[in-house]
Formats: sequence, structure tokens, C-alpha cells
Amino acid sequence: MKLGLLMSCLIALMIRPATVQSADRLIGVQSARVMSQSMPWIAQETGIFRKYNLEFPLVYIGTSPLATAAMLGGDAQLLIDGGVGLVRTVVGGNNDLVFIAGIKNHLTQSILAKPEIKRLEDLRGKKIGVTRIGATTHYFAVQAFKRRNMEAGRDYSMIQTGGAPEMLAALLSGAIDAGTMSAPWDARAISQGYSYVVYGPDLRIAQVAVSLITRRSFIAQNSQLLGRFMRAMAEAAKVLHTDKEVVIKVLSKYLRIEDRKVLDQAYTAEIKALEPRMELKLEAVQAILDDIAPTDPRAKKFKPQDFYDRRYLDELEKSGFFDKLWSGTTSR
Repeated sequence: MKLGLLMSCLIALMIRPATVQSADRLIGVQSARVMSQSMPWIAQETGIFRKYNLEFPLVYIGTSPLATAAMLGGDAQLLIDGGVGLVRTVVGGNNDLVFIAGIKNHLTQSILAKPEIKRLEDLRGKKIGVTRIGATTHYFAVQAFKRRNMEAGRDYSMIQTGGAPEMLAALLSGAIDAGTMSAPWDARAISQGYSYVVYGPDLRIAQVAVSLITRRSFIAQNSQLLGRFMRAMAEAAKVLHTDKEVVIKVLSKYLRIEDRKVLDQAYTAEIKALEPRMELKLEAVQAILDDIAPTDPRAKKFKPQDFYDRRYLDELEKSGFFDKLWSGTTSR
């Protein structure tokens, strides 16, 4: 999506007439249409947003730089994305962006290819698909290949495919030899006869893979509104972790995947990596800083806490909201 078209879409959402209930509106951006970014869909489909008198139109932008630009430009108030873009932006001198919650603190992407490709070494000279350079799929692939002393450009080629559905299409068409995917798209590739070359969850690579991001300047003027949004997200997280049937229906609708086996496999694999109480792990932020530092020494001056405003999670804990929400269930 071109930046001008993106901004037009966001402006159209912002000037659309309010509903009869005059719900408060927040504009959101998500960087991937995957299960780990499904909490707003769940909140919409289950009436949670309505309960909190919120509207949350969500724009999909399959590239972190454009998503970050939309946030910095004030065209959106909330971003669901990995942490690399935020950390690079703050290290670069603009400290307005801030994490307010975590959804996934380690990478669960996997690399899939045709069954005859058994090992990463079999991909020498081949084309490896990632959504975008700088995205979490790219970071995961680089880290996985590093473990075999393989480098992009020397041992294999990186191909940008766009979003997750485009990744699968490129793999099926033969435009790439292997694809870097997360749930449920990896399960869909498996159903089409492809196999794991690397099963990412086993590697437990620490990184802010999915988080909730806003602007410090927006918090300063809209703290109570964001507090309501965070309560809605907390309830959506509870549904995500405790009501598989609802989640399957939501994923089927928004991802247009009808294969129940694929959705079951995706849910079972991915839910283990998601944070039920939306905690952001500091070691996941530190991993990004460590990766940036060799090329940008300014990263060494920062601590993980510098990027994190935990006030909303603190309120959910201290008020007893989390305890009441999870009462009678088992929270991991």
C-alpha cells in the first residue's frame, strides 16, 4: 500500500460519521493478519468494544516502516506490531513511540519448503521469502540461518513477498524456495504438502514479536480513553486464551480460512507463545537493542525500561481487574 493511499484510508476512517451511540473512536494499525494480532477482531466480534463504548477501525499495513510513519504522523493512535521499528525510532532520536503491553515475546515463525529440503544447508543458493526486510519474519530468518553460519547475499537470497497470504502464494507458485511463516499460515502450507525446515517455536528466539504501541503525546491527552481500550484488550486476551471455539470462528472470518484442521493446529501451536496478561518481557526488548548496537552504537545507551510505559498493566493488576477477570480459570 502506497503511503498516500494509506493516509487516505486512515483519514476516511477518522471522518466517518459517529455511530448512534457516539462511541469513542481510536484508529489502529496492524502489521500482520495473524492469530497473534487477533485480539481487536475478537473484541469486535464478541461485543467487548461495544461494552466499553469504543470503535476501533483497524487498518492492515504489511510493512513496519509505513505503520510507524502512520503512528508518528498522528494518523493512528495504536499500533499492533513487533518491536524493531519502535526501538530503532527511539534510538534514532524520536522517543514519542512507546510500548504499553506485550502479546508475544519470542519469535514463532518457521521456515517451510518442499519435503525434499530437510535442512537449512539445503537452501544454499535458494530464494527465502520474508514479508519485508526489517520485519519479524526477516529477523527470524537471519537468526535461524546464523546458527548454521549462513548469511543473506552470500549463501541465500532474501525475497520480500508482502503479507502472510502473499508469502504462501509465492511458495505455492515456486517464486520462492522457502517461506518464513507464522500461524495459521504455516499450518496451511503444511496442508498443501510443505514441511518445516526450521520449526521456530523450538528455538525460543527472544524478541518483541507482537506488542501494543502508542505515542507518549497521545497518552498525555487521552489516558482514560486508553485505559478503557486496555481493559477491552485484557478481556479479548482472556477470550483468546480460554475460548478456542470463538477464536476459531473469528480467525476463519477474518483470514478466510475454512479448513478446521489448519485452524486447530495453528491455535494449539501459537497460543503457547502468547501472553495471557499482556506482559512485555524486558529481555525481549534487550534482544532488539543487542541486535541494533553493532550498527548503531547509540543503542548501548538505552535500557529496556526506556521504551515501556507500564501504567495500564499496573492499573489492571492493582485494581484487581486481572484477578477478577481470570477468577476460576488457569492463567499461565
